Parts: sequence; C-alpha cells; structure tokens
Amino acid sequence: MELHGGDLVAKVLSAHGVKAVYSLCGGHISPILVGCKQAGVRVVDVRNEATAVFAADAVSRITGVPCVAVVTAGPGVTNTVTAVKNARMAQSPMVLIGGAAPTMLKGRGALQDMEAGPLMATVVKAALSVRRNCDIVSALENAFSITREGVPGPVFVEMPVDLLYPESLVRSWYAEATGAKSAKTVGDRLKSLYLRHHVDRMFSCNLDEMKTAASEAAPLLPDSKLVKQVAGMLDQASSPVMVLGSQSMLAPERAGDLVAALDQLAVPAYLTGMARGLLGEDHRLQIRHHRKTALKQADLVIMAGMPCDFRMDYGRVLGRGTRLVAANRSKHDLYLNRKPDVAFHADPLLFIMALARETAASEQHRWTGWRDSLKRTDGQREAEIDAWAGVSGPYVNPVLFFRKLDRFLTGNTILVADGGDFVATAAYTLSPKGPLQWLDPGVFGTLGVGAGFALGAGQARPDAEVWILYGDGSAAYSIAEMDTFVRHGLPVIAVVGNDAGWTQIARDQKEILGDDVATVLARTDYHRVAQGFGAEGIVVKSNQEIDAALDTARAGAASGKPVLINLWIDSSDFRKGSISM
Repeated sequence: MELHGGDLVAKVLSAHGVKAVYSLCGGHISPILVGCKQAGVRVVDVRNEATAVFAADAVSRITGVPCVAVVTAGPGVTNTVTAVKNARMAQSPMVLIGGAAPTMLKGRGALQDMEAGPLMATVVKAALSVRRNCDIVSALENAFSITREGVPGPVFVEMPVDLLYPESLVRSWYAEATGAKSAKTVGDRLKSLYLRHHVDRMFSCNLDEMKTAASEAAPLLPDSKLVKQVAGMLDQASSPVMVLGSQSMLAPERAGDLVAALDQLAVPAYLTGMARGLLGEDHRLQIRHHRKTALKQADLVIMAGMPCDFRMDYGRVLGRGTRLVAANRSKHDLYLNRKPDVAFHADPLLFIMALARETAASEQHRWTGWRDSLKRTDGQREAEIDAWAGVSGPYVNPVLFFRKLDRFLTGNTILVADGGDFVATAAYTLSPKGPLQWLDPGVFGTLGVGAGFALGAGQARPDAEVWILYGDGSAAYSIAEMDTFVRHGLPVIAVVGNDAGWTQIARDQKEILGDDVATVLARTDYHRVAQGFGAEGIVVKSNQEIDAALDTARAGAASGKPVLINLWIDSSDFRKGSISM
C-alpha cells in the first residue's frame, strides 16, 4: 500500500522507544493506529480518552520513556484535558497526538473542528501543530525533546486528517469536493488551481526519504561547590531529615543508584509520590509517620524534588531555625513559599548522588539516636493503627482490611490509588514493597486515574500483580474499563471500598455545615457491573470474608481474568481532619 502520514508517525514513535499507544478510535486518527499496528507498536484501545492519557502517564512514570496517547479530533481532544493537566502537575513526560479537521476546511464548519491548540496550551508544556507532511517528523521529534527536558510534562501535537491518509486519496477527495475535474468557469479553474497548490504544499516531501532519530535530554547538573557546602552543613547537623518527591524517580532505571546514595548519606527519609516504595518495607532510614513533627524538630531538611506546597503546609511546617536545602528541576517550585538556604536548580537524583560522594563512609553511623527516636514514634503510630484495626462494626473494617492486604501482597505488586477516604487510609496502612510500586494521581488530586494507571502499569510490567484501590465515588469514573482489561487480557484486581458515600467530603461537610447534601451514594453492586463486562466479581460484607476473598481474587487473576472486589466497609473517622487546601 501507498505510504501515508500515519506510517510516518508510527516510524517516529518506534524510533523513540514507544512500545504501545493508548487510544480511542476515530476517523481522524485511523491511519496512525493502522500504521502503528503494522510497525509493531501495540495499539491499546480504551473506552474513554482520559483513560488513554492516564495509561500513557503511568507507562512514562514506570519506564522513564515518554509514552503516547492518540485521540480523535474535537471532543476526543477535549475529553483528555483533566488527564493531561494531571500529567502536567505530576511532571510526567508524555506525548498526546490529537486529530484535527482537514487543513483546507479549518474554520469552515467541518466535523469536530475546533481550535485545539490554544485550549491545550493551557495544560501542556507545548502545543504543536503540523501543516505539511514535511513537518511530521520534526514536530514529533521536537515533542519528544520538549517533554523530557528540564521539568518533564505532556506535549500536544495536532495532526490534521488530510496529512495522515495516502496522498493519492487526499488529492481525490479535494478534487471531488471542489468539482475540479469538471471546472468550466474561470472562477472554478482558479479555485481548482489554488487547491492543487495547497495540496502540493501539503505533500511537498517524499515520505520514503524522511529519516528519524531519538535524542537524549541534557541533564541538569548540581553545582559542585554548593554540594560541598551542603556536605559541610550535613556534617554539622544533629537532626537532619530528607524528603524525596516524585522528581527523584524520573530515571527509574537508576533507582538502585539512588538507594545506594541514600544508604551512604544515612539521613532519615520521608518518601512521597513516585518515591514511595523506593526503600522497600523496613529500611532503617525510612520514616512513615508524623512528618510535620519531625520537620519541626529537624535542624536541617533536604528536599529533593518536592516543593513547599500544601503538602508541606506552604513551608510553615519547617521550624524557624531549620536550615533548608532544596533541589528541583523547576526554578518556580524550588523557591515556592520558602526560600532555601541552599538551592539547586538541578536534577534531584544527580544532586543526591553528588552529595553522597562528598560524604565519608564513617558517617553512616551518625544520627543513630535521632533515627531511633523517629522510629519509636513510627512504632507508636503503627500501634495506634493496629488499635483502629480492632474496631468492630456491621461491615468490613477498612483498616483491618488493609492490614490483611499488606501481609497478603507480594514483592511484585503495583498498587494504584484512586479515591479519597478509602485510599487515604490505604496510604497510611500499606507499605509498597519496592520502587515504582505505588501510583497515585499526584499533586492535582484527580479522581478517575485508576483504570488507566492500572492498564499502563500492567503493560509496562507484565510480570507484576496490579491492584486498583478505588473509593466507591471514584470507581464510577473508569469502571467501564473492566471491558478493556478483559479484551486485552490484563488480570487487574480492583477493590472498591463501598461505604455508600463521598466520605472524605461528607465528614467535614456535615460537621461544619450540618448537611450531607450531594455526598450520599448507594451500596451499588459494583461486582455485578464487573461481571457484566466479563470480569470476575466478588462481594465482601464482613471481616470474616476478607481472607477467602483475597485468595479467590488472586486465583482469578492468575487464570488471566480481571477481578473486582466489592468491599462493603464501615464508616470510619480514621482519617478525620485529613482534607488539605
């Protein structure tokens, strides 16, 4: 068959290490999807465009390789806005390709025509548009470069439909649409001449001669003199604390190097975002609870890839006498709300590794008393959680469930968090077993990431057991993707914490405003919904059923089927007062 623009797109994606694209089909993008399939790039079709973006986001986070979502024109593009903004806030490197109306019909009332560029520019690092076949390769190569450099983030590339189909077919379309073959009047002939010139310009390059090559992003290196200064500060510190954010995990293949550097530094560490699980379950340096108290007591805080946003109480969580060292790829985030005493506009991973090289091995045994104090506080909090797990009610105690699930999970499990109160409880009670085994939306707090993240995680790590932890509110956003899991043979296990309400909102709303309006749901049969899509569904209504349900779910997934556990949970005040603004 005649080479077309879709084939060229697939060629570029393959050259940049893209193994799969996530999409919901549409006529505007059909040549890209067919081209990808023929080029050996897997096409994973979903039931909602937002899911396609969430899946690409997850793959990018886990592999470090920018992944791609492809959506059709108009509403296909607009349906991605929330998911793209989430990826932007999470600083995930990915590319979104959006279809568009034919170049000649822009602004003339064509099907699904819109000015997508200005809209998407508000939520992406860059919005690019292609107007000639000569520009397809350069636009995509530019997109892959932009998405990774500096602060990573999504890039949007608009691809008009007439640049994607075979040239001979497009010329035939335009000739038929304008009546060029039967042009008789001077005006008709001039119009035909103009259209021929327009199409000649569109297809001015020979696709067979176009080459593509991937390029590497330049690293943001830390200032070596400042690194030595921080090493001196660390030498003088008596109670240092380190906070690692998602930026420290932008090179997943170097997670082992990062762990080795942290071991060398021997500083007690809190892990947030994509850094959760980096140190496994029981590492001597990892502290999980009472972060605010520890940061108040610390005399030196090192923040790597984490801004002083609401999670850090806008910087107020730090003690007055606390010295702050921060490393961040974003200059804005580096100075957000609190100016560091020493600031590194650099890659956090490279900063930590450089700092470790400046630290003597003998210092590994320093701060033992400080670490022991933080570990004792951690142990006290764990005992309080155990007490919550012992509370009885008419249905399932969510804290007890997560205690049991934590013991049940293997070292090869990826947890996807999508919800409010139920998921916040999970975050306090579950311990990811290793690096890149916890996925949550990130700082934007988006609901609906569950199925997309699980889809991407399962395909990026086909050896992993993937669990989605859904609140019953958030489950409705993506439960239809159980169909996608079934069709693509992805045996995800989903747990819906079903307490018939938007509990995280209802708790404070009722207490402060005296009304639960718009927060009440039903004890819906989510397991039956899953069964309707061909998955296995399990309902659990008591603590005594938990163990058997977990075993059944794992057996079902092992047989290749996705599974959904509809977990009827008791209302709990375990996370009372947890909402952040």
